[in-house]
Amino acid sequence: MSLFFANAFSTTAARLLISLAAPLQLYCNQLKINEEDMVLSRSELSKNDKWNVEALYSSPAKWTEDFAKAKGGSAEPHWPELRQYQGKLSDPHSIAAYMEKYLTIDRLLAKLATYAHLRADEDLGDDEAKRNFGLISSVSHEFRLETSWMEPELLALKQTEIDRLLADPVLKPYRFALERIVRMRPHTLSADKEELLALSGKALDASYQSFAALSNADMTFASATDSSGQQHPVSNGSYLALVSSPDRQLRKSAFLNLMRGYQSNLNTLCELLQGQVNGHQFNAKARGYANCATAALYTNQIDPVVITRLIETIRKGKPAMAQYLKLRKQVLKVDELHAYDLMCPLVKDVEEKIDYPQACRLVVESVAPLGKDYQDALAQGLMKDRWVDPFETARKRSGAYSSGCYDSMPYILLNFHGMLNDVTTLAHEAGHSMHSYLSRKHQSYIYSQYPIFVAEVASTFNELLLLDLLYKQAKTKERRAHLLNDQIDRIRATIFRQTLFAEFELKIHNLVEQGQPLTPSLLNQIYGNLLRDYYGEDLVIEPELESEWARIPHFYYNFYVYQYATGLSAAMALHQQATHSIEARDRYLQFLSSGSSKYPLDLLKGAGVDMTSTAPIEAAVQRFSELVEELKRNL
Repeated sequence: MSLFFANAFSTTAARLLISLAAPLQLYCNQLKINEEDMVLSRSELSKNDKWNVEALYSSPAKWTEDFAKAKGGSAEPHWPELRQYQGKLSDPHSIAAYMEKYLTIDRLLAKLATYAHLRADEDLGDDEAKRNFGLISSVSHEFRLETSWMEPELLALKQTEIDRLLADPVLKPYRFALERIVRMRPHTLSADKEELLALSGKALDASYQSFAALSNADMTFASATDSSGQQHPVSNGSYLALVSSPDRQLRKSAFLNLMRGYQSNLNTLCELLQGQVNGHQFNAKARGYANCATAALYTNQIDPVVITRLIETIRKGKPAMAQYLKLRKQVLKVDELHAYDLMCPLVKDVEEKIDYPQACRLVVESVAPLGKDYQDALAQGLMKDRWVDPFETARKRSGAYSSGCYDSMPYILLNFHGMLNDVTTLAHEAGHSMHSYLSRKHQSYIYSQYPIFVAEVASTFNELLLLDLLYKQAKTKERRAHLLNDQIDRIRATIFRQTLFAEFELKIHNLVEQGQPLTPSLLNQIYGNLLRDYYGEDLVIEPELESEWARIPHFYYNFYVYQYATGLSAAMALHQQATHSIEARDRYLQFLSSGSSKYPLDLLKGAGVDMTSTAPIEAAVQRFSELVEELKRNL
């Protein structure tokens, strides 16, 4: 069942893929730190400083017992209890029985996958954890493959038969899910072809896997040199801290050395991106879609016009961007503004070290506008139930994400070092986790996972609440300016930059669909022109920056990036409503509790925002401009 009943393992993997995992700056905190490598060992952490994975399985042995139950038999079909219904889906009772058995297995696989990936992420060098994650990955793939016959068989029925089935009371718990399958009729193939497409999944993912290995493991970069001549190692993990430094020479050196590292592999990276786009085109053509964008958006009933309207609206917001770039250039006192000048703070020496318990208290306090029940649930999770694995340890996965499954608490991975960015990251992931918590609490398993289109709404909403609180507590103009600058840069990076990414993605897919091969020079030209269009003459576009496309993993995600921009725009609109009206707040909480019980655009309309219109995007651009003016007053 490949189109709608996506195994929850896939959902977890997707969340890891799209997680906003910003590299975090290192510093010695109050915990005991290994003086040699400045990173904690996991054994140095107390139990209370680790997430409660034992709540899922008390031991690896318990996981192995459940794995043996879930993996099916050794011979095909591995799950004969499901295959017995093949050829019988014209009967509503057979469909209901199939669904019950299917979802029971899927739910157990999701629990197994969650435990396995959490344990693997604690220590990426743990062979047993890697082995278990590989085992559940393979079984999940086999499960999707072996159940791929269901949708074609259902859709082979006449429409009158399908209407009769959908009207039967026995199928009421599954009606919306089945209606979504029926909607896919024009793009669902015969059972043997669906099985073939399922088999192709691993092969079509090779380009992204190769990119990830090259970018994260195999590529090396020359060290950056600061203004005093000291050298600093450059990696994808250290880059953000280096390019955010107040030392302009260090920022420039880090930027050029990272970009030149990618430039030295440009032909390979171009071929990998070409391969990924070819895979998207293969799937779109195989299923009879007009183009790749339509194929990517059709399942969630998103009209591609949402992307084109986003692009058109953000392009009209160019004066607001120019307004900010001119201010940044003025405050930094530079003759020319470069890409490596966009991430350093405009206000110096206002950064406060915040310990983790204080960060939790701030995040919990900030959500008070959402009501006592929401606030108490989050406090319980962060402060008592150990949802979070907060601190960096040796060989732990970098970045941050929210994960979990229907039978677990939400889990949050952080690499917390006490900077403002770490606190906002905690608020962001807590937003994801509370969205999951409420959806799982109020929805049955089949509708408990919210759609990807709305995934970034709750997370960015909670960031806005935290910034409200911090701004209210700020005692100096410098602190207020720092917070305003942080919020402005988040909008710039999330709405303006991700929309640029979305337009680049749309352009390269259109070229491939027209039979145009992608080359490094062509991609540089497209990306460079977009940079000039979005940032104008106020930003110098170096040749190195034109090759930035080569390092962006988002371009392998198949039309995901536009959702960062729509998500933040929706969150800003809902935040404005929900913090000024109890009725709007209740609508928002209902949205958080709705999972995937409706199509994503309908979920957002119910909450109070229409993303088929340009109004939320226009309001976000206007708010960006207002924040810039407010920043001017506080500098």
